[in-house]
Amino acid sequence: MPYDNADLGSPGETASPGSGAGARRVVEPLDEAECMELLSAARMGRLIYNSRYGPVALPSEYAIHDGSVVFRTYQVTFTEEDLRTGIAHADYQVVVEVDQIDPEAREGWVVLVRGTAHHLDTEAERAPIAGLGLEPWVEGEPGHFIRVDPISVGGQRLRRA
Repeated sequence: MPYDNADLGSPGETASPGSGAGARRVVEPLDEAECMELLSAARMGRLIYNSRYGPVALPSEYAIHDGSVVFRTYQVTFTEEDLRTGIAHADYQVVVEVDQIDPEAREGWVVLVRGTAHHLDTEAERAPIAGLGLEPWVEGEPGHFIRVDPISVGGQRLRRA
């Protein structure tokens, strides 16, 4: 069934009035411009990648800068070893997932950005993102920044018909 005609409510489902559980819903694909607008309005996302121990989904604060997604993590997180190839100019393939879900209304959206992760190790690389507002959550803990340059951007919205 095409996304725009999908009915995700169960036939004969009963629910209390106002819960929205029995309402017909549709899934709408989002174009890249809509996805970038949603990404720009949110602040938390998941950096998803294959680590040496298996898949990881690391929740982190992010901001959009010049069409890229910039995450602030910490030196001691999993990303320090797992997202370094040891080869100059060779970056890991990652996914950024950002969503907003209302379980009560059974509505929401999800955006996936597939791209390459680049560590911003030098002051010169970090200078352009200094004003993004990605402040540390843990006082005294050195921040580490990762820029994800998109290869593809897509998403979908689930809403009442």
